[in-house]
Amino acid sequence: MVAFTRKFCSSTRLTAEYIKNYLRDTKNYEQQFKNLKIITMEKGTCIAEMDVEERHTNAMRTLHGGCTATLVDSLSSYGLSSLEKGNVAHVSVNLNIRYMQGGEVGKKIVIESVTTKCGKNLAFLDVTIKDKESGRILAKGEHTKYLLNSPTSIGK
Repeated sequence: MVAFTRKFCSSTRLTAEYIKNYLRDTKNYEQQFKNLKIITMEKGTCIAEMDVEERHTNAMRTLHGGCTATLVDSLSSYGLSSLEKGNVAHVSVNLNIRYMQGGEVGKKIVIESVTTKCGKNLAFLDVTIKDKESGRILAKGEHTKYLLNSPTSIGK
């Protein structure tokens, strides 16, 4: 779960610059994504790139399923928070991931998140993770979030 507060971000929505600084400084679980580069983050979408490093892999040296799940969770949350309506505390209700192929150490992956619907209480998001060079789809995720409609703080 990712929750954000107005104390740390713009009064209307999160920006890519904010996420860049957040990932650089965080001490929480998302510190494993310090090399994540946000390409664009606006209007409910978030596109990012990341080099798969040894610390992101399983025993077969491919992208770990837990790392993939965290990327789906985090990137969809960032995209949602780029919407004024989505810049409130939100928690995961459901996270579904289809693992198709393993990402390899040394390869760059692209993570694309789209907010398909942001209602009064629920938001629905789709995420695709691809190998940048080949375009192969590595995983597809669906994320449902409950909007708490109140700000909370990162890192508390």
